[in-house]
Amino acid sequence: MQRLLIIEDEVKTARSVKQGLEEHQYQVEVAFDGDMGKKMALRNNYDLIVTDIIMPGINGIELCRQLREAQLQTPILMLTALGTVSDKVEGFDSGADDYLAKPFEFQELLVRIKALLKRNPQIVAKPHVLTIADLELNFDIKKAIRSGKQIDLTAKEFALLEFFISNKGRVLSKVEIAERVWGIDFDTGTNVVEVYINYLRKKIDKDFSPKLIHTQFGMGYVMKEK
Repeated sequence: MQRLLIIEDEVKTARSVKQGLEEHQYQVEVAFDGDMGKKMALRNNYDLIVTDIIMPGINGIELCRQLREAQLQTPILMLTALGTVSDKVEGFDSGADDYLAKPFEFQELLVRIKALLKRNPQIVAKPHVLTIADLELNFDIKKAIRSGKQIDLTAKEFALLEFFISNKGRVLSKVEIAERVWGIDFDTGTNVVEVYINYLRKKIDKDFSPKLIHTQFGMGYVMKEK
């Protein structure tokens, strides 16, 4: 069952769309403002995001822009009363994949959603194994394997390692890691990122060579072989 996120501050519209999509066998979650929508989008794995533009907190244009800056590739359909050409251009420039103006027929929304889901590379090209050096992250068994040894990981350690391997060679700041793995705006008063990176290092680096998780002082962390 494909998982969708609806970000819409009009409760009646949100509930109507949710009910209609659930009747077509989609799993649907709803956020009623942009701030909550951003947190949910970064915290959970959705196959598609449908968002309004004018809403409390972060508006849909800025929300879309921030999600793309965070490297989120999930397809985004903008659903809004702003239907001029310039509005559509602004929506696409922010990173939206499609745009549907209100009022709309539910069947048209359904067709747009199905088309975007078919184009979503996360659905058709999700790897079963990610690798770097002699380390593998296996999605079928939800374990890491290094030098042939299986390593048990918690769900959060698995998500953190997936993020590292998917971005190997790129320096990741603590803020980006926190937003993508924990789905939170980074609080400088907490050391949760450092704690989990230490957990991960003990499991995948301590007894192996070469070391893969490296600290870039003042910048963040990077996963690389040397």
